[in-house]
Amino acid sequence: MQSDNDAAWMRAALALAHEAAQAGEVPVGAVVVKDGAIIGRGRNAPVAGHDPTAHAEVVALREAARHLGNYRLDGCTLYVTLEPCAMCSGAMLHARLARVVFGAQDPKTGVAGSVLDLFAEPRLNHHTCIEGGVLADECAALLQHFFSQRRRAQRAQAQPLRDDALRTPAERFAGLQGLDATPRMVNDLPALAGLRLSYRDEGPPDAPRTWLLVHGPQGWSHQFQALASALRDAGDRVLAPDLIGFGRSDKPKKESAHSLAWHGQVLLELLERLAARQVVLVAQGAPWAWALPLQSPARFAGLLVLPAPVLRGAAWEAPFPDAGHRAGPRALARLQAQAEEAPPDEALRRFWQTGWSGPRPLVQGPAAAVLGRVEPLGDTPTLQVLARRAVEYFRP
Repeated sequence: MQSDNDAAWMRAALALAHEAAQAGEVPVGAVVVKDGAIIGRGRNAPVAGHDPTAHAEVVALREAARHLGNYRLDGCTLYVTLEPCAMCSGAMLHARLARVVFGAQDPKTGVAGSVLDLFAEPRLNHHTCIEGGVLADECAALLQHFFSQRRRAQRAQAQPLRDDALRTPAERFAGLQGLDATPRMVNDLPALAGLRLSYRDEGPPDAPRTWLLVHGPQGWSHQFQALASALRDAGDRVLAPDLIGFGRSDKPKKESAHSLAWHGQVLLELLERLAARQVVLVAQGAPWAWALPLQSPARFAGLLVLPAPVLRGAAWEAPFPDAGHRAGPRALARLQAQAEEAPPDEALRRFWQTGWSGPRPLVQGPAAAVLGRVEPLGDTPTLQVLARRAVEYFRP
């Protein structure tokens, strides 16, 4: 019988499932509860740990047993976002759990009623109460989103490289601290015309706010490691693409392949594909991106302008083994310089100064005249302080 607190405990398990997804693991989370308190937490980690037993339930059971000093978990309830498999169910029965509550059904390997019902086996010497379907839609949606993104990434990885482009070898990125091991890839956006775009997508896909982090000609998504983590930890969704010609995205050989309008169209198509709403644009050294809210005002909730970073050493050199791979940085730097020398775009100026109804842009560093009135951050804060101020400023 479902308890009034089941949804709350399942949300704690869902938070762990989100952490698993961000680590590239199948998003399953679990918690063990006794006397109204969590005594064990776990998220899927078989890939990272090279451990076939490191399912969320087993990790949570191990922590709970250490907490109690006993491998028998009498009087405990385990909450897990996905119907348990045979291995985990056996561990639960052996632990003498009083109750198991799961979210989404698993029609392929679930043994709490889908493939078979191990918990109803009368010949076993312990019988654990089982309850399914708690926050089932939310648990299933997280899994569906994860596998949908994985299928897209697999298709993108298999996409042949265009003859007029280069692709940085994966080993160039090995050893960069904090870098995602499994970036997401997309190559079927219309504007890409078969080129492969790499991007980070972290945090809950249904978060009320999404941060789009756009780099300039002297950077790529790696520059956002700390900022992205701070924004994600605040409960928001974070998208950080490598523009075509940068990072782990494909790199056209000719500078003429690049235009500011084309890069903007790619980003807008990516936001549409990912169903991103209430987007706060973070333009770090990319003033051309200020035009994105003008082109799709209903999608954006604000603009945060940051000064361009200067990446040096391995962090900058990794995507660019030679001069041939650097057509993107050369082209984007030239295009930005040309745009800055030209008269301010009147339509863009009118949009920000009179047509924008959302929060005024929050700017760290000198503000361009085109933005009109802005809310400066003052002295340069740490990234954690910056993230906290920005989260509060753009709160939905």
